[in-house]
Amino acid sequence: MSEQGWREFLSAEGIDDWVVLHGGATAVFHVGSLGKAARLAEAITKIPDLEGTGILLTIGDGFLTVRLTRDLWQLEPRHIELARAISAVAREYDALADRSAVQEVQVAIAAKQDEIDVDFWRAVLGYLPMTDDNAVDPLGHGSTVWMQEIDASKPLRHAMHIDVSVAHEQALVRLQAALAAGGRIVDDSHAPEYWTLADRAGNRVCIVSWPDGPVRQPSKGVE
Repeated sequence: MSEQGWREFLSAEGIDDWVVLHGGATAVFHVGSLGKAARLAEAITKIPDLEGTGILLTIGDGFLTVRLTRDLWQLEPRHIELARAISAVAREYDALADRSAVQEVQVAIAAKQDEIDVDFWRAVLGYLPMTDDNAVDPLGHGSTVWMQEIDASKPLRHAMHIDVSVAHEQALVRLQAALAAGGRIVDDSHAPEYWTLADRAGNRVCIVSWPDGPVRQPSKGVE
């Protein structure tokens, strides 16, 4: 696994419907009814070579969410053509892509190297491994759990926080909404890739636009 896959996806033409989040490329299509969402999903399943790609379809009342992979690092060149094919089918069904509806919530649990306990979290949640440092809901409904390694000399504060990934053009909208609701910015030194906020009690959450948007030079991940 490397950055090449998701960087190529971000720089590709014809993928405007898609947002690249921690879990890979995701699109939300509005179709107007549950039945139409089911029919769109069925049509997508008929795309050649779809089996084995790691795709996840979630049918809702009037919308269909499509995730090409369960992890950012699993994106490969084949997913570019797959995304284009899915968007083409969606257009045939008059489905409207809504980038503002795409989001992903991740629980980040910080620990020093010798205290990282990803096996515990996989067991207690009934989750499966996707990479060495995370755990994912096998049904695709719950938040991903990511084990964040911290420096051994760093005091362990706020050992658990939430990462909320959104499309890059939605990050400031979400930030402003959180501030209007009483939140405060704790750290904006990594903006616009992410902002760290806190509620009145000091519980932390990161609003993340990385890696969606223009292709950037390699950078640090979310802290």
